[in-house]
Amino acid sequence: LFHTIGHISACVSFSKVAVSFTHVIKSSEPVFSVIFSTILGDKYPLSVWLSILPIVLGCSLAAVTEVSFNLQGLWGALISNVGFVLRNIYSKKSLQSFKEVDGLNLYGWISIISLIYLFPVAVFVEGSQWVQGYDKAIEAIGNPMTFYLWVMLSGVFYHLYNQSSYQALDEISPLTFSVGHTMKRVVVIVATVLVFRNPVRPLNALGSAIAIFGTFLYSQATAAQKAKKKIEGKWSKLE
Repeated sequence: LFHTIGHISACVSFSKVAVSFTHVIKSSEPVFSVIFSTILGDKYPLSVWLSILPIVLGCSLAAVTEVSFNLQGLWGALISNVGFVLRNIYSKKSLQSFKEVDGLNLYGWISIISLIYLFPVAVFVEGSQWVQGYDKAIEAIGNPMTFYLWVMLSGVFYHLYNQSSYQALDEISPLTFSVGHTMKRVVVIVATVLVFRNPVRPLNALGSAIAIFGTFLYSQATAAQKAKKKIEGKWSKLE
């Protein structure tokens, strides 16, 4: 359910504001992660709490200076963060409860269940508009085969992006993964600005940079916390 909410909200945000702005707001996901994890009983050191301050500051600065600012787009990105954070929390609990299931298999099951949730809702909410929407898309693009190709490639690459993230987390250290995840945000934001020619104000670029830097600091702080817990666990076993 949370997987479905996260993806739908992200797509709504993409349709309302610049893709780069959506990804800047989605970089605030660690803020929601810390808040919800704390509510559910986890404890974080001061360094983690301090690391989310530049994320909040950067996202706020990017939002107030965004040329394509739209409340629906902003709320879509924020709700997407909540959905994905709750998905990650419960996915982690599932992996701890079912040791025989790895991250990749879990993601496969999540995707299948998400389809079961989404299909009847999509038919009920948008079913009557499918033909009209299809005609408008073909009219705008001009070539039906181009439309089919874009939809197919979008679906394939979006799935591979999520699947490779789960696989990478199983194969590399959390620290390496966190650095790669931060760099992914930078690449996506820069690429979308270059491809779509979105106008970017200096303060907007500064806010984006601060938010991304805050995400990197958060990744380092949480990685250090995990390493400390691992060492403490080894010492407790030796005792």
